[in-house]
Amino acid sequence: MSINYNELIPNNVDLSDNRRLQRALESWQPHYLDWWREMGPDGFQNLDVYLRTAISVDAKGWANFGYVRMPDYRWGIFLANPEKDRTINFGDHMGEPAWQEVPGEYRGILRRLIVTQGDTEPASVEQQRYLGATCPSLYDLRNLFQVNVEEGRHLWAMVYLLHAFFGRDGREEADALLERRSGDADKPRILLAFNEKTPDWLSFFMFTYFTDRDGKYQLASLAESAFDPLARSCRFMLTEEAHHMFVGETGVGRIVQRACELMNEHDTDDIRPYGGIDLATIQRYVNFHFSVSCDLFGSEMSTNAANYYTMGLKGRYNETKKTDDHKLTHDQYTILEVDGDQVAPKQEAALLTINEQLRDDYIEDCQRGVDRWNKIIKRHGIDFELTLPHRAFHRTIGAFADIKAAPDGTIISQAQWDEQHHNWLPTEEDRRFVASLMQKPVIEPGKYANWIAPPARGINGQPIDFEYVKFS
Repeated sequence: MSINYNELIPNNVDLSDNRRLQRALESWQPHYLDWWREMGPDGFQNLDVYLRTAISVDAKGWANFGYVRMPDYRWGIFLANPEKDRTINFGDHMGEPAWQEVPGEYRGILRRLIVTQGDTEPASVEQQRYLGATCPSLYDLRNLFQVNVEEGRHLWAMVYLLHAFFGRDGREEADALLERRSGDADKPRILLAFNEKTPDWLSFFMFTYFTDRDGKYQLASLAESAFDPLARSCRFMLTEEAHHMFVGETGVGRIVQRACELMNEHDTDDIRPYGGIDLATIQRYVNFHFSVSCDLFGSEMSTNAANYYTMGLKGRYNETKKTDDHKLTHDQYTILEVDGDQVAPKQEAALLTINEQLRDDYIEDCQRGVDRWNKIIKRHGIDFELTLPHRAFHRTIGAFADIKAAPDGTIISQAQWDEQHHNWLPTEEDRRFVASLMQKPVIEPGKYANWIAPPARGINGQPIDFEYVKFS
């Protein structure tokens, strides 16, 4: 399906054929732009940035690269190509034709799912709006802005669904998405992780690796939805989301690489005096961001998730590749729970463990990136290994919310936690030190801050010293 860029709102949904919907979205657009100018990247709105823009939804050649000022970016509504004769792949409606309209009985639940997903998109832009002032390079600054404009486009994807299929309630929810603010005491974002600060670039790279990866799994489960416009929206969002996780994984990897270089150059683990972020600090940041992101999947046992699955609203990751009956009525699944003073496995009804099944896939995926970081360390001949903490560590939701656990999953007392947690989570001293490395932006093409290694290659075949953002 081609994208029509001749309209005020680029789209591939034939928006001009529905004048009422077109007018409603064109009325919402100025409010979105006001939000972007207020809460988008601070101080960089008038610079030319080398960004990619979607020009089709085909797997090959779907994006065009060129310089654009962010307020002029062509945010639009893009759904993946329809699947001919698509049927529902799971739940009570399995085998029925996918829905092109919202069934009345599921209207409220579907709206809430779309609003919750939509709320995360502007939240991350708000969390990251001041990072440009301390960028480690033009390459990284450009990547930050690419992530930001695409999170904005993902907001448009959810707003289109709200306007197109949910009437007045949907329009009011779309307005509210621009009214909430990350970290605001009175009108916070819906999910806790999206009210946390992203104060530095190490946090940003961790966020795009761990928290955006949660987004991948949430989008993938919604891409299985029986509601076809939602499924198609999320399928294309996943295409864009891949770059966000690439930014996170390679960003952390480059910080690890630079740490190893400084350790070898100065023959010490303590590289802070030499302007590097030591591996122990990186581990504490891994522990924090991984555990906070694990909470985003919800409780291990969830009747809500079971109902979403049974109704056909939200599936599992790679649902069609599963070999079970896709109804899970009699299936069992192993989860972990607190059993006295230890964490132990337990068999539960699979239908009630949908959240945990998704979290298991997520943890396995996270580990692959950690393994690649460890290869960098090993390649430099350093005896250190980054690890993911146990899923029971530092949790505020689910079976482990009321206990304290060490990173290896051992249940400990409150007193032991109070004594040790500064070894496991970033301290104020850690955050101050990391911030001290990031006082000024590095904006000369080809130059990189001392605490991070240059990338292996540039964006879209460009050299690493390319002028990704034009300050002149």
